[in-house]
Amino acid sequence: MKRLFGVDEWKIIENKLHKDEFRLAESMTSLGNGHMGMRGNFEETYSGDFHRGSYIGGVWFPDKTRVGWWKNGYPDYFGKVINSVNYIGIRVLIDGKELDLYSADIKEYYRELDMQHGVLTRKFTVNQEGKETEFEVIRFLSVAESELGVIRYNATPLNYEGVITYIPYLDGDVRNEDSNYEEDFWLPVSQAVKEYEGSLVMRTKDNPFGTPTFQVAATMNIEVQCPVAEIQANSKNEYIENIITVKAKQNQTVTLTKYVAVTTDRDYDAQVLVEKGKEILARSIGKGYDTLLDEHKKGWLSRWEIADVEIKGDQEAQQGIRFNLFQLFCTYYGEDARLNIGPKGFTGEKYGGATYWDTEAYALPLYLSTAKPEVARNLCVYRYNQLEEAYVNASKQGLAGALYPMVTFTGIECHNEWEITFEEIHRNGAIAYGVYNYVNYTGDKDYLHTYGIDVLTGISRFWADRVHFNKKKKLYMMHGVTGPNEYENNINNNWYTNLISAWTLEYTLSVIEYLKENGHQDRLAELKIAEDEIAKWKDIVGNMYYPYDEELAVFVQHDTFLDKDLRTVDTLASEDKPLNQNWSWDKILRSCFIKQADVLQGIYFLNDRFTLEEKRRNFEFYEPMTVHESSLSPCIHSILAAELGMEGKAYEMYNRTARLDLDNYNNDTEDGLHITSMTGSWLAIVQGFAGMRTFKESLSFQPFIPSAWESYSFNIVYRNHNFKVGVDKEGVTLTQTNGDDLQVKVYDETITLPANGTVTIALQQNKA
Repeated sequence: MKRLFGVDEWKIIENKLHKDEFRLAESMTSLGNGHMGMRGNFEETYSGDFHRGSYIGGVWFPDKTRVGWWKNGYPDYFGKVINSVNYIGIRVLIDGKELDLYSADIKEYYRELDMQHGVLTRKFTVNQEGKETEFEVIRFLSVAESELGVIRYNATPLNYEGVITYIPYLDGDVRNEDSNYEEDFWLPVSQAVKEYEGSLVMRTKDNPFGTPTFQVAATMNIEVQCPVAEIQANSKNEYIENIITVKAKQNQTVTLTKYVAVTTDRDYDAQVLVEKGKEILARSIGKGYDTLLDEHKKGWLSRWEIADVEIKGDQEAQQGIRFNLFQLFCTYYGEDARLNIGPKGFTGEKYGGATYWDTEAYALPLYLSTAKPEVARNLCVYRYNQLEEAYVNASKQGLAGALYPMVTFTGIECHNEWEITFEEIHRNGAIAYGVYNYVNYTGDKDYLHTYGIDVLTGISRFWADRVHFNKKKKLYMMHGVTGPNEYENNINNNWYTNLISAWTLEYTLSVIEYLKENGHQDRLAELKIAEDEIAKWKDIVGNMYYPYDEELAVFVQHDTFLDKDLRTVDTLASEDKPLNQNWSWDKILRSCFIKQADVLQGIYFLNDRFTLEEKRRNFEFYEPMTVHESSLSPCIHSILAAELGMEGKAYEMYNRTARLDLDNYNNDTEDGLHITSMTGSWLAIVQGFAGMRTFKESLSFQPFIPSAWESYSFNIVYRNHNFKVGVDKEGVTLTQTNGDDLQVKVYDETITLPANGTVTIALQQNKA
């Protein structure tokens, strides 16, 4: 655990420059607006170690996977988000000497990420040869004008008169840290520069895989709010700059504002990218800096009005949930249905930056409850739009139906590890569960005949072909898989994978019956769903094999799991952890230690199918062996622990998921933030502490309050209702701000929440 930043309810505050942990600090101060984002890089020169990263939604490259051997069906390429034009750069010179905070004599330093308003600010004072200069740098990526980024750079000589030189620039000569052999993915298209403005257009290089190339234009305009002594415009290959010189008096603030428009041929014809950028800049500059900042702040405040979670009595917990919500909304807010939620968002390149099963399993529930209905629908339609490619993925493995990818930008699998690509097929079940979750939560049953049945049928056909029938046991099985616990590969009969595959078939069958009863037989005919196919699915559902141990009375993670040397995590030496950074992969695979919820993932998803005692036995068996080295792990354990009345464990796991990056629990945040797992802190509060469930289209709550908290509250969007849930030591209060009367269960008692009304219920002890 490593904490660089102070605790504040709305801010991330750094009071010293952490040169030895600079990459970690860069990750923590990342910004985004859905269209684009960046790590917390400095505008000016920094000669120490850092990770330059500016990324654009939907812009990626198919990098050839370099392995010494190949397998049939192996992905042709590893798709990765690529570092794009450095558009924030502003070199600064004081009387000809370059400002470099790595080597500078820093008198004061302050960096603040204002999460309430989406603004990053730095303030610092530097002594260069006895000359003290005070700086303030303000940056935001507008949520009101998504292709616009704005930087205001202030420099004030405190004890001298001298020459301040600003060199705002655009640089297209960038690299990915994860590229093979420093490979350059970009080629120049055009560049132009003159006084106070310029543009740079780059395109991704051609690739042999038939995937699209992209063009990106960065267009800048510069304002200086004091007399300029001299200005010079320069250009070289993949780089343009202005050199702006100001003769500054003592205590005179020299202000430069850099406006940048980032446009791509995802949205416009490639020939007009610069023209569109200039239009955005003209419109924005016409409003003025103050108005732009105000519009941006109002945009963030409107998001918080819907989604904020308020915790009283625990600032660390409060900061954690707001930091996670902020970074999630920096990454995705649903405006572009072509995009999805990458595990690192705009904060780094690890995992390739593409879409994982995390979206359906962890992110969709949050967006269902904290954003407009079309946001969650777009996430579901995203998968429908890639159904054809999912069929291709299955065919590459010689199987029928549709196999959704573990990693993708287009729907085609582009993960570079065989044990994931071929074996971690449980992801298919999460896609199907996403359809169920969306329809069950929203009541949008039209989705089933317009999109959902196509996806469910494709996935069901895959499962029906992937299982095999064991004639001796007269049961269906699935061999050669990897479950959610990636610390075991190529195992047989993973309980969760078998469960979610049979559940998918069962749910698809129920949807077929619903469509028959509601006049949509034509859709079934289009999909050629025959009676013998339905019979086969029913047979699999009724005869699936689930590993179980009678003596322990637990679901067994997979065949032979109990043959391992079973140990609990507390037997590990401190130097062993985290295992993935200290043990060989072979040693990890042979151990019993669990990376993340596996059996417990299935119990979480299908929670209403298991008794409280079944949940308790399995939790008490598996959690002590779990190292939680996946960022997706703590939230599931927190939710189940809360349901089981294990307040201490639930609270511990909440803090771990809420502050995973803020406190660098897994010692890997310098690579970027764990964006999709950030939903876990919201899930732990809403589904854990408040016990919200929506099974069988019935909304219910079983709230309790952690002893460390005075109160907590959160907002819910549910169907055509907006309401707030508040919990304190005395009771539970539900307040509706939009919608008609709503039937809700609280502590198993049905109450009516009136339109624009409030209901208060006495707090009950957790009955578990």
